[in-house]
Amino acid sequence: MRPRAADLVTRPPAVAGHFYDADPHQLRSEVSRLLAMATRPVTSARPKALIAPHAAYVYSGQVAATAFATLDRSVDTIERVVLIGPAHYVPFQGLAVPTVEAFETPLGPVPLDCDALAAVALLPSVKFADGPHAPEHALEVELPFLQLLLPRLVAVPLLVGYTTPSEVAAALDQLWGGPETVIVVSSDLSHFHNDEIARRRDAATADMIERGAWTRLAAGNACGYLAIAGLLIEATRRGLNATRLSLCNSGDTAGSRDRVVGYGAWMFDDSSGVRSQQN
Repeated sequence: MRPRAADLVTRPPAVAGHFYDADPHQLRSEVSRLLAMATRPVTSARPKALIAPHAAYVYSGQVAATAFATLDRSVDTIERVVLIGPAHYVPFQGLAVPTVEAFETPLGPVPLDCDALAAVALLPSVKFADGPHAPEHALEVELPFLQLLLPRLVAVPLLVGYTTPSEVAAALDQLWGGPETVIVVSSDLSHFHNDEIARRRDAATADMIERGAWTRLAAGNACGYLAIAGLLIEATRRGLNATRLSLCNSGDTAGSRDRVVGYGAWMFDDSSGVRSQQN
């Protein structure tokens, strides 16, 4: 039985009111609208893993929604989401998991799978550390989408510091689970090029992701390139296919085209013959 929300030691939201609305009613309405607008891929496949962006919703919310909307068919099955992404603010070696029992958003607390966190922390590259998680937006901004979609949501949050794709893959391998578990990699793509250069770079990154070419990924491709590379190692080993759901940049959504950030969304499943789509 889950502990009561009042009994959980929680991490408070760090970017509510900045990256997304702090008012729970407004936030619920915004996320519901984004999910309702999201284009679904023409496939009956159920995703095992997703890549979604993590900027403010005004910039990347619609792209993120295209990733999370693919979970529609699995809401009765999914119980646990492994959230992994880059640490933007606190440098550290390896991967960091929190000691708290829940992550809070304006929509309420998301319980964490503390047993899974303790187990993965036995890996040499993984350590308990709340410091990197406290100010971080990369995982937090994904939670409201998951809270609206998954009534039984329990999360396993990992932040990636200075490490290797193989160490990320080892952590994902341990947490992979079955149909009750979905992996969500949080990452934006290229940063602060003009629109023309960004589109060219992001198209190349999309090709790497879809071909599973993890050795070619570098920091200039995506802020979460290590998490993506680790996922690609495991996805390739397990025979999963990548389907592109959306690819654009902040110039397409709410910013100028002089200095943009790229956003993409992908789903990974074990079906064959699923075609990539680009919105």
